[in-house]
Amino acid sequence: MTEKGKHAISPTREENYPEWYQEVLKAADLAEHSPVRGCMVIKPWGYAIWENMQRVLDGKFKETGHQNAYFPLFIPLSFLEKEAAHVDGFAKECAVVTHHRLEKNKEGKLVPAGELEEPLVVRPTSETIIGEMFAKWVSSYRDLPLLINQWANVVRWEMRTRLFLRTTEFLWQEGHTAHATDLEAQEETHQMLRIYEAFAKDYLAIPVIAGEKTPSERFPGAVATYTIEAIMQDRKALQSGTSHFLGQSFAKAANISFRAADGSQQYAWTTSWGLTTRMIGALVMVHSDDDGLILPPRIASSHIVIIPIIHKEETKEEVLSYCRKLAADLKKLSYWGRQIHVIVDEKEMRGGEKSWSWIKKGVPLRLEVGPRDVASGKVCVMRRDRPHKEVSMCGYEEFLGQVETILDQIQDNLYQKAVSFRDTHTRKIDSKEEFYRFFTPKNEEQPEVHGGFALCHWSGDAEVEELVKKDLNVTIRCIPLDSPKEAGTCVISGKPSTQRVIFAKSY
Repeated sequence: MTEKGKHAISPTREENYPEWYQEVLKAADLAEHSPVRGCMVIKPWGYAIWENMQRVLDGKFKETGHQNAYFPLFIPLSFLEKEAAHVDGFAKECAVVTHHRLEKNKEGKLVPAGELEEPLVVRPTSETIIGEMFAKWVSSYRDLPLLINQWANVVRWEMRTRLFLRTTEFLWQEGHTAHATDLEAQEETHQMLRIYEAFAKDYLAIPVIAGEKTPSERFPGAVATYTIEAIMQDRKALQSGTSHFLGQSFAKAANISFRAADGSQQYAWTTSWGLTTRMIGALVMVHSDDDGLILPPRIASSHIVIIPIIHKEETKEEVLSYCRKLAADLKKLSYWGRQIHVIVDEKEMRGGEKSWSWIKKGVPLRLEVGPRDVASGKVCVMRRDRPHKEVSMCGYEEFLGQVETILDQIQDNLYQKAVSFRDTHTRKIDSKEEFYRFFTPKNEEQPEVHGGFALCHWSGDAEVEELVKKDLNVTIRCIPLDSPKEAGTCVISGKPSTQRVIFAKSY
């Protein structure tokens, strides 16, 4: 248990945010660095979050007509070369396999021996190889739309890595679709973006801004890229999911063509969209505090932990029986389409240490049960979204009847808190001087109120993006889709503008 006036996580968010993030991951036992440079091991408590994300998203994809498939990890180099803009965009991040055999040299060390006729790229994304297969599967307009998703891993060779946020290998889903018309493909692109947006809000309790990326920030080879952007507690933005309208460029490169209803031969219109394990990092940074992880109930690894409080051996079995029965009764209930998941922590350790271990792991509800609770038919209830010393007593049957409502209250509280934080740190800015002050907190008397989302007019000039990135490490996160058109002048260039965009520092 922490000392009075101190927190479970050191350093705190205010003292060193990046280090705080790493310590929260460690304390919650979510993941750790692997022996392979830049890669991570996702541990059971962290992987359970990903499994819950998969379950929800997979259901939503299938509800909208998509089917799961799987495609190879290795992509022939020649496939990437067919789409010039695409290969240029990913060239520096590609890991390449050049040999297929190991042999011992004169010193007895294993060395690559059998050189491949053509190098194989470990997939950074799958548009090119999936396009190759789509070309075989599509011959008529009757074969369209083709709606495919895959759950997979990808590799992008990163120089600087951070668990969940940026690793050499990560897990994701990638959707790929082909359509008969431009309009249908664009509707698909927007539909999937809105699915991501609703998922972030309804399950992760993360408010996001849906918008279009500027040309310089588009997915390589895409006609348009759309994104959901979230703000973290250090006031940096995190790109949290993307959906791409690819036009016909990938279809032409892979020869995805079909005979239309009028007999003409046409190229398909394609899309792709993806969301990754980066969202676990987003959960940590949006909701957690200086005592550790806080998990929204709808996506949590477990909803409830029951902690038996046993001081004397003669009361042990009575308390454990009560806890096990409570767990069994809770498991008969469901919450947001999922059976309530309950853990009875029977480990032999002090109750205070045990309780703090679960605080740091972020479980939404902690229940403590001692001999007196058994005698009175009650449970001691503690919520992770409230101070750890805040306790309420509840009757056994009363708690069973209220547990779903309590979980919803925690979920809503976390969302509203995140909305309040985002709104507090979003500012309309109309002058270059104020813009630079906003993103240069070291020159301000109150640095804690600066930085975040700057809602500013932009002229559309790429030179503006280059300048603020060079000077401040700030980028345009998106052009919000739901913001009204508004005449003004660019905050940097002074040229005419028709809409405000979101500027921010980002991960």
